[in-house]
Amino acid sequence: MEWRGRRQSDNVEDQRGASMDGSPLGRGGLRIPIGGGGRRGGGLGIGGIIVILIICWITGINPLSLLSGELGMDGSGFEQQQTTGNRTPANDETTAFVRTVLAETEDTWNGIFQANGQQYQEPTLVLFSGKVNSACGFASSATGPFYCPGDHKLYLDTNFFKELEQRFDAAGDFAEAYVIAHEVGHHVQNLLGILPKFNQARQRMSEADANRMSVRVELQADCFAGVWGKFTQQKGILDTGDLEEALNAAQQIGDDTLQKRSQGYVVPESFNHGTSAQRMRWFKRGFDTGDMKACDTFSGNV
Repeated sequence: MEWRGRRQSDNVEDQRGASMDGSPLGRGGLRIPIGGGGRRGGGLGIGGIIVILIICWITGINPLSLLSGELGMDGSGFEQQQTTGNRTPANDETTAFVRTVLAETEDTWNGIFQANGQQYQEPTLVLFSGKVNSACGFASSATGPFYCPGDHKLYLDTNFFKELEQRFDAAGDFAEAYVIAHEVGHHVQNLLGILPKFNQARQRMSEADANRMSVRVELQADCFAGVWGKFTQQKGILDTGDLEEALNAAQQIGDDTLQKRSQGYVVPESFNHGTSAQRMRWFKRGFDTGDMKACDTFSGNV
């Protein structure tokens, strides 16, 4: 995928390294004693420097940021990490890739919604590491990428890309882009009222019925991701083999394939995302047609 040099989205919050209260090291941040009897501007002693270096080695904080005064002080004369809030994403290649893919989805869905006389509300993508707090509750990296309709945000621990390659044998930048596009697909469903209807109906369903309906919801998000892929292809930025990367990712994360890998057998009643064949087929349908109307997974068989 020829993504470098293209527009990057500003709708990204980088919370990597921050705990659930916004501080990398817990509520109030990690306090580091300084010399001079706790006075502002007091010099660091040898012991203080050693403490800083040890803490930085453990936490990964750049010691220069501590020594150069980039971290704020509280009233007690101790330095602490300031809460991050909405920060500018780090300038690394993975972040640039995520921001570029998100921008491509924005261009696609803004155009589609406008063509249908509607206005697309762009979602925010939150990068996190370890744990994160969303309007849908607390989540860990083990949850995997997810979309929260309560705050219109996508949540992604970019370490999932390594897991996608190493654990699921689904390498490639377009495989990673498919993951983002799938979650954006859920946002589209939310804007169209599909997710709210499903979440309301699910409260009256049995677990088996809710799982079957969840499969249809997930497969539609796959199809919407394929629609985005078609528009991306039309821009001429896909490389040879990109489509195969996305289809392989869809295959590797199908419910049946995941269950066979983890437990050696499948339990169809527990499927909630769709089989490998279903996920590949619906992504391909969206990709072949480029038409969101072709993504009706709620009528007939899937």
